[in-house]
Amino acid sequence: MSDTSLNLDEAVELTRTGDLWVFRGTSVPDRAIQITTNSPVNHVGMSLVIDDLPPLMWHAELGRSLVDMWTGTHQRGVQLHDLRDAVLVWGHRYGQQGWLRQLEPTAGKEMQDAALRMVARLNGTPFPSTAQLAGRWALGRMPFGRRARERRLETAYCAEVVALTYQEMGLLPKGRRPGFYDPGRFWSGDSLELEGGAALGGEIRVDLPENAPDPSKRTGS
Repeated sequence: MSDTSLNLDEAVELTRTGDLWVFRGTSVPDRAIQITTNSPVNHVGMSLVIDDLPPLMWHAELGRSLVDMWTGTHQRGVQLHDLRDAVLVWGHRYGQQGWLRQLEPTAGKEMQDAALRMVARLNGTPFPSTAQLAGRWALGRMPFGRRARERRLETAYCAEVVALTYQEMGLLPKGRRPGFYDPGRFWSGDSLELEGGAALGGEIRVDLPENAPDPSKRTGS
């Protein structure tokens, strides 16, 4: 990862739809994901920047500390959050260092509409159990048959959400099980290739304000 860095406000101002946010933590579950996937990261989310709305983070997590911007409720699983708030929670509460990877060229309206279709389709999907997570990761490396393609995704974790959204946007080829993708697939040390001449830039470290209030404790949250 490069030494390039931005503060959080600069990164939020810079981000556009389709940009990725990857995170690295030091907890036992974080390290287990990193070791299993042979990568320095354990979580990934995607930016959605729509008209006059604040930038949003599209991802999946076990917690429900922030309001889901799609439903207006607190929920576990696949969620759409205020991006700045999400990065603060992942940084200060969960102890995760975050990096921004920018999509080049910038996603157009068709890609943005495709991403919104996936929000409508996947929002609220439960997060899998640890056993399901491990099983899906292993299953994702097996041949992808017709029956598997027809199965409805009943649970989803962060990398699956990003991969499915990228597929809908035309950035990743279809034909792989969602479990093929883990957070490590989305860091620059992997050989992930995007469709249509698109590419992801290198990681830009995002530095957080030290004394920022916890957005999950904000009145009305």
